[in-house]
Amino acid sequence: MGLLDPTPTPYDPLEWVQKPLPERGRMVCEAWGLQGYGTPPAVYLVYAIKVGLYGLGWALFCTMQPELGSLSTIGEWWLHPLAFQLAIVWSMLFEVLGFGCGSGPLTGRYFPPVGGFLYFLRPGTTKLPLLKGAPLVGGRTRNLLDVLAYGGLVGCAIWALVAPAWEPFLALAVLLPVCGLLDKTLFLAARGEHYWVTILVFAAASGEPQWIAGAMVVQLALWFFAGVSKLNHHFPAVVCVMTSNGPFTRFGWMRRAMYRDYPKDMRPSRVATVLAHIGTALELGVPIAFLLTPLGQEPLVAILLMLALHGYITSNVPMGVPIEWNVMVVYAGFALFWAHPDISPWTADPAVLAFVLTASVGVPILGNLFPERISFLLSMRYYAGNWAYSVWLFEGESYRKLEKLTTSADWVYDQLARFYDHGTSVGLVGKVLGFRLMHLHGRALPLLVPKAVDRLEDYEWLDGELVAGLALGWNFGDGHLHHEQLLESLQAQCGFEPGEVRCIFVESQPLFRKSLRYRIVDAATGEIERGELSVDELRSRQPWSAVAEETAA
Repeated sequence: MGLLDPTPTPYDPLEWVQKPLPERGRMVCEAWGLQGYGTPPAVYLVYAIKVGLYGLGWALFCTMQPELGSLSTIGEWWLHPLAFQLAIVWSMLFEVLGFGCGSGPLTGRYFPPVGGFLYFLRPGTTKLPLLKGAPLVGGRTRNLLDVLAYGGLVGCAIWALVAPAWEPFLALAVLLPVCGLLDKTLFLAARGEHYWVTILVFAAASGEPQWIAGAMVVQLALWFFAGVSKLNHHFPAVVCVMTSNGPFTRFGWMRRAMYRDYPKDMRPSRVATVLAHIGTALELGVPIAFLLTPLGQEPLVAILLMLALHGYITSNVPMGVPIEWNVMVVYAGFALFWAHPDISPWTADPAVLAFVLTASVGVPILGNLFPERISFLLSMRYYAGNWAYSVWLFEGESYRKLEKLTTSADWVYDQLARFYDHGTSVGLVGKVLGFRLMHLHGRALPLLVPKAVDRLEDYEWLDGELVAGLALGWNFGDGHLHHEQLLESLQAQCGFEPGEVRCIFVESQPLFRKSLRYRIVDAATGEIERGELSVDELRSRQPWSAVAEETAA
């Protein structure tokens, strides 16, 4: 196997894709358990180089500031408040251009490896407006206003990087919500719940100590709600999926230990469950440790916990690849808390503090209680395994109607045809089915797919993440990007016949509830069925099975 070749599946992919879902699911889940996604080794090197370029870009912008210094003196200025401000703006720009989360093969983006600006600067591409149908701003496709707003956002970010001051920060704070109004995808791609809130703090605070305090509150909320989101039964499955896919956890005994009785019982083992509990405690412990550190004392314990947490996440190179974001979060821990142990988060200006608490505490609380209404990113429910998702089923070659869309990427198999034979491509994309089934919410699919179509063999299965990546130019785990609004837009542009496209939409589990809501929709005729599934009942199933087994422990 070469550096560019994925790990071969232990079955013939072209025979596998013709099998019924239970058998297909069992085979791909067994393969994922030991192989993960099967990512070519060279892909990890590419991601490592990208992280290096991300860091280098920030450093070069910092060297343009007289207050900082050259690369040779980076050790003297890397924690300077101005360096932190530049890091926030640079990170937002990096993400909104499409180079961060949701880029490359680990998000099903093969050629080109990024979407982002290739879509956002192109009139006619599909968007998801906040005010659907409103004049000028609510169209299905991008117009000149959309392109100009996005170009203005990018230009203001560059302005803030080369001439940081109150004015460019204020311009960014205004422009990003405008872009989000025109296309929800853009606000999410810019990681608005983190970078926009922090940039607004820069613009609104009365002085340096006050904006540092406000940024601290944002940072603490990110860790805390990421931990809260894992207080459920979903996260142990995430540990299994990540361990089976990590580049540094390639030991067969380690991967088998994540499951109760591989390959017969692939529900999370006690080992995986304990690791999940430790991870949750660690994520909740980081912000608590920072808050409990006496004022004026360096937060050594909190820093060590933070490094352990994000070192584990980053080393697993999770699907969606939020690597640069994790680097930024770690840097923020040093630049805010380590460099300023004498500043309390609660000393921010009252108005700024009220805004931050609303955006970084109030919105996540609502998002956990009503996840169907708020993006999992705005809710700070990061990599908890409890996300809205969708599966799109295209009858025969009806997917070819997607060619009517204005995009910068081809159908996923056409992208892969540039590199691999069709069998290898089917095996690689088929692993996404395994990824979905292996999560707790994915165990709903053996129950729901037969409700959606009579013969799965007659349909091309594509995860909604890949549909969003193709149509919108960005995808990062938010199922709301590929639910009804996108389906309605694609139906209007492509004109599918009844039965040609069937979609299964599954929502997140709300906090304090024990069920998942789902909908099955035909692109042409509308909703077919909706209902709820018991999470406890799903826990009793194998990922590929529609039949409950022994009661889950």
